[in-house]
Amino acid sequence: MPQQAFPYSACRLVFVLCLVAGLSLALCAHRATAASPNVIVVLADDLGIGDVSPTNPDGKIKTPNLQQFADQGLTFHDAHTPSAVCTPTRYGLLTGRYNWRSRLARGVLSGTSEHLIPADRPTLGHLMRGAGYHTAMIGKWHLGWDWPKVGKEIDFTQPVLNGPDINGFDHYYAHCGSLDMPPYVWVDTGRVTAQPDRVEGVTKKQDRYGWYRKGPIGADFHIDEVLPHLFGQSMDYVRKHAPQKDADKPFFLYLALPAPHTPIVPVPPFKDASGMNPYADFVMQVDHHFGELMACLKEAGIDDNTLVIFTSDNGCSPEANFGVLASHNHDPSGGYRGHKADIFEGGHRVPLLARWPETIAAGRDTDQLACLTDLYATLEAITGQPRQAVGGEDSFSLLPVFTGHTTGQDSPSRSTLISHSIGGSFAIRQGNWKLCLSAGSGGWSSPREMVARERGLPPMQLFDLENDRSEQNNLVQQHPDKVNELLRILRREVEQGRCTPGEALDNDRQVDALPAGVSWPTPEN
Repeated sequence: MPQQAFPYSACRLVFVLCLVAGLSLALCAHRATAASPNVIVVLADDLGIGDVSPTNPDGKIKTPNLQQFADQGLTFHDAHTPSAVCTPTRYGLLTGRYNWRSRLARGVLSGTSEHLIPADRPTLGHLMRGAGYHTAMIGKWHLGWDWPKVGKEIDFTQPVLNGPDINGFDHYYAHCGSLDMPPYVWVDTGRVTAQPDRVEGVTKKQDRYGWYRKGPIGADFHIDEVLPHLFGQSMDYVRKHAPQKDADKPFFLYLALPAPHTPIVPVPPFKDASGMNPYADFVMQVDHHFGELMACLKEAGIDDNTLVIFTSDNGCSPEANFGVLASHNHDPSGGYRGHKADIFEGGHRVPLLARWPETIAAGRDTDQLACLTDLYATLEAITGQPRQAVGGEDSFSLLPVFTGHTTGQDSPSRSTLISHSIGGSFAIRQGNWKLCLSAGSGGWSSPREMVARERGLPPMQLFDLENDRSEQNNLVQQHPDKVNELLRILRREVEQGRCTPGEALDNDRQVDALPAGVSWPTPEN
């Protein structure tokens, strides 16, 4: 019998299915080859916007490598951390979600705190691994992990649980908290690299800059060597995972530096190199090692197709000794008010530099409003992944800024910013208007919140940043309609569980953004 002809409709169906399958395979292949950019995010610790020349040409600390990096890429001048302190900013950067939506309402974690980000919360690690990347975290974690314990004592011989590995990182080499928080041991993807063999600590009286809290320290952990050691680990990682050696898997590296946070311990030849103080020396050392990392990329042959982002987790800390720096005409906050911990601009406005020669034109500057939560949507767009209902709820893609498409349909869509201080105070920004829901700084600078309330200062502060970048003139009384407008925006973005378009989500806790004596305005008709 002759074979029966295959129906045309069936043939067409098979063809379509094969085409779809082929396109799917092609997409997967594109997302998992060296054609995709490698990505490195470098997060400095307590580095002020005024401490590096790309964002403060009048600064007195020499940062030639960061300047060269900026000259070859893009400099943001209106970039912000979601919080004015360490832990919550790291949460926001990794999740693309404002930190105050989590269970951490204020303050930071310690070196022995339990893990903050649950395994089912999408992170940059999950996002990039889902796009076919090898993912690594190196440096200061400060988001908690679960130490094994015998009674109340840590058992360093047992595996660490719920570290960066549950948050999407294939590999991590990290210290648990800030470098002034014990225990001082390296953990390599769940295992301590060397058992503690001593107890160490330095008081502030012993060393104004180099102090760190007393605690157990591993045999291979040396405080003065931590910064160069972590850059060395990162360069080893780059050499190992350069695409020509692993052609089917680009890499994503999150390098969280411990510097220039305390202990401030510059080593020769950087010690005394600034002519100012150890903090300035330490910033110069950060700049030097960053230059070594960039040279490593070039030597590995992956310089052009690697997106490198450099930023900081909050403003500069008073540990830098502002008085000494001021005597040399250097301002770590670059003319903005406040510093680390504060709701004022100096607490959360930070350097944000990006370099990607294949996509970002060299020598560009932008005043586009940006937040570190935006890295999530940016990398989502770069890797071609669709937006999900959960993940990056407070994240807007910066890819249009990278490519120069800042007008029209593809322009950036962030128009508001919610900032948060160490004490839990909020600020809402739209355009040049910023409303601080605090009577004082919300943090460490004067006036602190309790003092401000005792002095009877207004519970809110409204500033016009275009005409008052140092936030000196409170315009609450002059612009009540603007105050109510900003409060309505804040209420909506808090209660919706997101500031991006999408279905409403729950926050992890009941969020109370209002200070005492302030009520939400009535809804507009």
